[in-house]
Amino acid sequence: MPLVVQKFGGTSVADPEKILAAARKAIRAQQEGKQVVVVVSAMGHNTDLLIDLARQVNDSPPAREMDMLLSTGEQVSVALMAMAVHSLGYSAVSLTGAQLGIQTDSAFTKARIRTISADRIQRLLSDGNIVIAAGFQGIDDDLNITTLGRGGSDTTAVALAAVLHADACEIHTDVDGVYTTDPRQLPEARQMSRISYDEMLELASLGAGVMHNRSIEFAKKYGVPIHVRSSFSDTRGTLIVTEGESPSSAVCGAAMTRDEARITIAGVPDEPGSSCEIFKLLAERKITVDMIVQNVGQENRADISFTVPKEELKKAAKAVREAVQIVGATGFTQDDEVSKISVVGLGMAEQTGVAEHMFRAIADAGINIQMITTSEIKLSVLVSRTEALAALRAVHQSFQLSRRPTDAVAWDVLPERMPTQADLEKLVADLRAADMEQLSLSDISLVDDQARITLLGVPDSPGLAADVFDAVAAQGIFVDMIVQSYDGFQGETGISFTIPRTQYAQCMEMMEELKSKFSVRRVQGSEDIAKLSVSGIGLRSHTSVAIGMFQVLAEAGINVEMINTSELRVNVVVESRAGQEALSWLRTRFADNLI
Repeated sequence: MPLVVQKFGGTSVADPEKILAAARKAIRAQQEGKQVVVVVSAMGHNTDLLIDLARQVNDSPPAREMDMLLSTGEQVSVALMAMAVHSLGYSAVSLTGAQLGIQTDSAFTKARIRTISADRIQRLLSDGNIVIAAGFQGIDDDLNITTLGRGGSDTTAVALAAVLHADACEIHTDVDGVYTTDPRQLPEARQMSRISYDEMLELASLGAGVMHNRSIEFAKKYGVPIHVRSSFSDTRGTLIVTEGESPSSAVCGAAMTRDEARITIAGVPDEPGSSCEIFKLLAERKITVDMIVQNVGQENRADISFTVPKEELKKAAKAVREAVQIVGATGFTQDDEVSKISVVGLGMAEQTGVAEHMFRAIADAGINIQMITTSEIKLSVLVSRTEALAALRAVHQSFQLSRRPTDAVAWDVLPERMPTQADLEKLVADLRAADMEQLSLSDISLVDDQARITLLGVPDSPGLAADVFDAVAAQGIFVDMIVQSYDGFQGETGISFTIPRTQYAQCMEMMEELKSKFSVRRVQGSEDIAKLSVSGIGLRSHTSVAIGMFQVLAEAGINVEMINTSELRVNVVVESRAGQEALSWLRTRFADNLI
């Protein structure tokens, strides 16, 4: 019999009328011949009220007691939902996380799921019940109640769908699908019929509030189709599956992360261990680091720029002040009035010209780019917060994201590369006895046929990046990594990018000719570089990956020249002669996480 997991968020169960409406949706699915598991969040803003209540009695409440308190919100919701189903003449049983058999670690307020015992759920379903499951919570080995952190109910729903081999996981929310950008920011945003796991992971990391990234990691790992749809209508919504909406589109969506802050550490000694020391201090203080850009410097010193949430800047600056002393950097600057604009799309990996297209759109809007970082399916730039919305609109319009692609895949066509049932059963069986949210790396790779071009002393003015990469594209030169860092002391930027080694001489000659045109102080490069990449699921929620890379390379005495990061991959550039040794060390370091 088909099985569906339906998740209803807080706004979807905010009052008795909405709870009854959600109950009717669950009953309708059961009447269609499906077994139904319903995952619910706490009602409305109940979690916020509980947090406020806790702070009224204790400014720093113990994390264990916070989990005890916050879990009650979902317990109220599941009981009311079960009552609503009974009132409509059908059978339902409500279960807390512990009763569901959700076993977690003991990281209170941000626990990870280790195992789920589905036996009780399956018995109740076989008896004809609709199972009402409390989202957001579980239990540890000592029988303590734990909560899963922000977006925890999404994670519960997808994890249950994986373990139960559900045919689909429906996320019912207050929006009717996933859009090309936030429709609250740009009314011209278009609802997508489908989006790939990888694209959704990147958009979720950029602040798209529809789904939380941990739930998408689960879905990708276990091949769970997710259907995002409105709680208040029967519109089709958006499918999150293996393949995206359009095979030919380079970009599927754009996003603005509004409240960012930038820190640039200048004059970092260009030697093994410097990056590791800096980011280790930040990690010890639980500071969320997003964009990381390390650019090639001068006189054996480099610049490292990164972004943190604006509200964490004060804490981050304190850690960086300590790091500057430890590593012997010359100083640091900070700016809490910046925002990040990003575009995402699977097609970027196969199509050229996406970067210059984005840079040109922003330049034509008269907006200056402060930082750039790229990955295989994401481009992010940092701009002034006052210009962020204009930059988002310029990019959205330039890539024509409001238009439905002519080759858009039909909504109800499932991708060809879905895992087989046997594959899923083996994967789920293996992980029921292990750790369902463990870091899963798909690849640790080395590319040693690239070269690097670095422009130093680049004027910090609108359009410069667009001009540079327009010129590169006009010569037919393929660009891979791009990083642009910012020197707050000099009022300049530095731009580095990697290209095929066979095109190095051509590109260097062109850059030397254009140096005066672009008012670049110096052009330098290297034909002897190698790019190392660690790819997989969970790189954002497992923040130890980047630090682990820096640490193992530092211990091996291997210097990192460039860094860029994304939701799915961390890339570093080292000298070519160290490439194979670095690859070996990384594979040893992450051997237990490779799948």
